[in-house]
Amino acid sequence: MEPNPLKGQPALVTGANSGIGCAVAKALAAAGAPVVVNYVVDPAAADRVVDEIRSSGGQAMAIQADVGREDQVQSMYRKMFEAYGTIHILVNNAGLQRDAAFVEMTLHDWEFVLSVNLTGQFLCAREAAREFLRRGVAPEVSCAAGKILCMSSVHEVIPWAGHVNYAASKGGVMLLMKSLAQELAPHRIRVNSLCPGAIRTPINVSAWSTPEALANLLTLIPYGRVGDPEDIGRAAVWLASDASDYVNGTSLFIDGGMTLFPGFSTNG
Repeated sequence: MEPNPLKGQPALVTGANSGIGCAVAKALAAAGAPVVVNYVVDPAAADRVVDEIRSSGGQAMAIQADVGREDQVQSMYRKMFEAYGTIHILVNNAGLQRDAAFVEMTLHDWEFVLSVNLTGQFLCAREAAREFLRRGVAPEVSCAAGKILCMSSVHEVIPWAGHVNYAASKGGVMLLMKSLAQELAPHRIRVNSLCPGAIRTPINVSAWSTPEALANLLTLIPYGRVGDPEDIGRAAVWLASDASDYVNGTSLFIDGGMTLFPGFSTNG
């Protein structure tokens, strides 16, 4: 891939003040994109991400917005356009979990997870697509009018007992992505998903923080290691670049082989 493949392509990464979103924002900035670091809580963490990007020679700014709120999403885009003029790359990363046994799950926890993980992706993608359609292809920076990367999960295909709200949201993301990819492709807008497996982030620290938990987790990962947020960042740069211009409507699993269902390797 050429140096600075995303130069001159403003990017928005939602939920970018920690974990995977932070790594993606840094990777896009290192590839030349001016980046908006979206957050909803902990502005100090968002400012640290911005400072790290700037200290490495990149461009970044932080904007607070709850992606499940239409008015806040639209305000965020207005602020982005005032600063950067347009958007070329959206990484719909913001997501959360509220886990419970199904019969104990509250309606609030169901609706909250769906609001952020699915409705938030709809709202942010809609505003990005409107700008891509308005601007059209800018061939001096990219052969696509725009790129949308939806952060999904291996749980768009793997059921997850005890997490039905999260799994349902990611199953929804899968068909949201594919339907958008189908509808927007004639306008040279590409839409794809990144589907992480087990990644070392604050959201799942209990799954790998002790030797016992790590050993149990590794039974699900044929490649024998837990992923790092930077694994997702590198994939995001490729999917956002012209190097992947013929890739559209695809779920890219970054999971060390978790979706190979390793239990069947000895019990098939």
